Amino acid sequence: MDTANDEADLARRIEMIEEAYEFFLAYAARGTDGRGDAGVEAGIRPTLEGAIAALDGLEQVARAETGPDNKPFHDWIDVLAEDVRKSLAGIRLVLAQPAISSQLVDNLNASIHLRALLTDLFVLDESVKASGRGEIGR
Repeated sequence: MDTANDEADLARRIEMIEEAYEFFLAYAARGTDGRGDAGVEAGIRPTLEGAIAALDGLEQVARAETGPDNKPFHDWIDVLAEDVRKSLAGIRLVLAQPAISSQLVDNLNASIHLRALLTDLFVLDESVKASGRGEIGR
């Protein structure tokens, strides 16, 4: 197992997810109905796709980063995996719509599942730092 690569991959994924959420917040504030100005709506689909890419396989990367016999981390990663699954469902639903309005993205942002996912990642990041395993997030 190459822990340096696992750590870098996990850090990259966490950063992509955080950046996507920040973009979602900005997009929600734009007030677009998703059917008009391409300049206003630019970036939402690639950002949603990037979030999906960062979430796909996140559980496996997190398990590899925290080691094979680390029950406290793996118990938390079980929680993370469930929130990843739920967040992916919401993101994929939004991406499947022909028009992605600010209101739709605002509702995605408000989703307890997406918020739980972000909190899961913050707890994991801080726990890894506290354990001396390194810094995986910001």
